[in-house]
Amino acid sequence: MGGMNAVWTWIRPHGGQLLWGLLALLLGAASLRWWLGPQVQTEAVQRRDLLQTVVASGRVESPHRVSIGAQITGTVARVPVSEGQVVQAGDVLVELVGTELQSAQRQAQQAVVQAQNRLRQMNELQGPVVQQALRQAQASLDAARASGERSLALFQQGFMGQAALDESRKALALAEAQVLAAQKQVASTQAGGAEHSLAVGAVAEAQANSEMVNAKARYAVIQAPANGHLISRHVEVGDVVQAGKVLMTLSPEGAAQLVVQIDEKNLRLIAWGQQALASADAYPQQKFKAQVVYINPGINAQTGAVEIKLDVLEPQQNLKQDMTVSVDLVVSRKPQVLALQVDHVNDIGGASPWVWLLEAGHALRRPVRLGLRGGAWVEVLDGLRVGDAVIVSPNALREGQRVRAQL
Repeated sequence: MGGMNAVWTWIRPHGGQLLWGLLALLLGAASLRWWLGPQVQTEAVQRRDLLQTVVASGRVESPHRVSIGAQITGTVARVPVSEGQVVQAGDVLVELVGTELQSAQRQAQQAVVQAQNRLRQMNELQGPVVQQALRQAQASLDAARASGERSLALFQQGFMGQAALDESRKALALAEAQVLAAQKQVASTQAGGAEHSLAVGAVAEAQANSEMVNAKARYAVIQAPANGHLISRHVEVGDVVQAGKVLMTLSPEGAAQLVVQIDEKNLRLIAWGQQALASADAYPQQKFKAQVVYINPGINAQTGAVEIKLDVLEPQQNLKQDMTVSVDLVVSRKPQVLALQVDHVNDIGGASPWVWLLEAGHALRRPVRLGLRGGAWVEVLDGLRVGDAVIVSPNALREGQRVRAQL
């Protein structure tokens, strides 16, 4: 107890001095903080790869579309497909009523059979008959000649009168005419002859007509010309369709294209072959690559936009016709440039951009010259060096004000 009392006895006379010392220390620390200035957050300027992109939205479109229509007039009997359905080449899309066409097919085929029978009859029956008629006419001619010779001899001997001789000569002339007619008939029925050529022509004509009718019958069944998606359908069972009317639109399988509208102020940045990263709005996490393949030479006067097309470089199963897509088009690329976040630059859209720089404990207003701008970053061409501490939370600073970096 005696020791404790001694300590307490010593503190009491010295307590005022200790309190004043602590107070002085606190005041000194506060003065130092005031003298050093407020804390600010800084970011060191560094080099980085910088990409300048143009962001746009558009839609998915096939490089070409196929309009499917009827080639004949008819009534729709069956439509076995629906809009949006995937079809394969050869699938039936529309079927027209075929009763009349089937009847026409039968008639045309019957005409072919009749023409072929006529030609066969000429070759197998009429030909031998006219050959036989020629032989008979030749025999009659030979007999008439012999009779005429005998009649002439009898006339010269005075055993036959002039009238009988004239009758003999008429019979000879008739026999010669019959032989000539038979010869022409034989020639006509042989290959290359008139009747034979007509019969062959009749067969060809009947076959051509039959092929035409068969083609029309085939037109009654409208098939898919290629694999793809049916993106529109304008026909129902019972409709009477006319030749040439578009009934469906097919988007064939193949590399899809993205059609986007770019503001005309960015036209100078766009070039063939530029790469882009795109995504469908329905699947924003699924990014895919695309490439510029077309730039419309004209500008839309109403919207001030220019249309560009990009090929999708790899097949995408989720892309559908007319689906909305977002595209980040890389228009410029610079490796390892001095770059700063755009939020840290004051008057970035003005003629004289500048930043707050922490240098030797003071906040200095430093003009900068900017270059390529890509997303949240901008290239610094002049005014800063690697490692410079740019103040990112200025808090209404004054030029030359003392500040200290936040630890």
